[in-house]
Amino acid sequence: METILSLKNLDKKYGKVHAVNNLSFDIERGNVYGILGPNGSGKSTTLGIILNVVNRTSGEFSWFNGKLSTHQALKKVGAIIERPNFYPYMTATQNLALICKIKEISTEKINEKLATVNLFERRDSKFSTFSLGMKQRLAIASALLNDPEILILDEPTNGLDPQGIHEIRQIIQNIAATGTTILLASHLLDEVEKVCSHVVVIRKGVKLYAGRVDEMTASNGLFELKVETNEDKLMALLEEHPAIGKISKDHQTIIATLNSTISSTEINEFLFKNGIILSHLVKRKPSLEQQFLDLTNN
Repeated sequence: METILSLKNLDKKYGKVHAVNNLSFDIERGNVYGILGPNGSGKSTTLGIILNVVNRTSGEFSWFNGKLSTHQALKKVGAIIERPNFYPYMTATQNLALICKIKEISTEKINEKLATVNLFERRDSKFSTFSLGMKQRLAIASALLNDPEILILDEPTNGLDPQGIHEIRQIIQNIAATGTTILLASHLLDEVEKVCSHVVVIRKGVKLYAGRVDEMTASNGLFELKVETNEDKLMALLEEHPAIGKISKDHQTIIATLNSTISSTEINEFLFKNGIILSHLVKRKPSLEQQFLDLTNN
């Protein structure tokens, strides 16, 4: 699979602040990547470097297997890394036409891109009449005007209401379905889990994980257990079981993380034979949230 973007030992320092710390990962064609991290973790700085608006301190990055210079490659990129400035007294169509003129590209795709972001019916409405969600959708349309091979979005749902968030995520999924590679930065676990196929987790500029989202959450899983009596005995039995790793409590629920594969039936039989009757037993995959918290806390 073609590598669209490759980062190698990328570093950025602002005085004593190490915003990006020896960061390396690859973006391959046709996938949706999320750079996930708390606010201030270096996500936006990383995007700024690869888009040539922030100077790196050291390290390197290359586009399209190094076949194109950054200047040439950016013609194949669509990006929104700040709130875009549209003219409030101009319509959606007029604003996009102006962007086409600035980018020196044809205006023939304007209606198509407005339809992609569900704004075709409002194409003749002034920008000043748009909601925050509609403004963000128009920004995505503007980034699509050059039919980019990769779309880069920085916190695309920031500040939106639930309906606006849902619309943006649906649009991102629809764009990805056409084969466009997408790279988005987000601090929202839910966003990455629902939209992205791959994730790069960073904290304080350091990469903690890079790989598929489903592989990050595909450990052996965990059990949620409850018991009316003998909770201490239940905890002791779980600690002795070779398939059980870490044990914790969440209110009245005991969380038992698995070291190896074991079914709900097997653990239930084991506990029943040892005098424990469970009132609740559920086996779950660990959520991205739990994996993220484990990574960032360690």
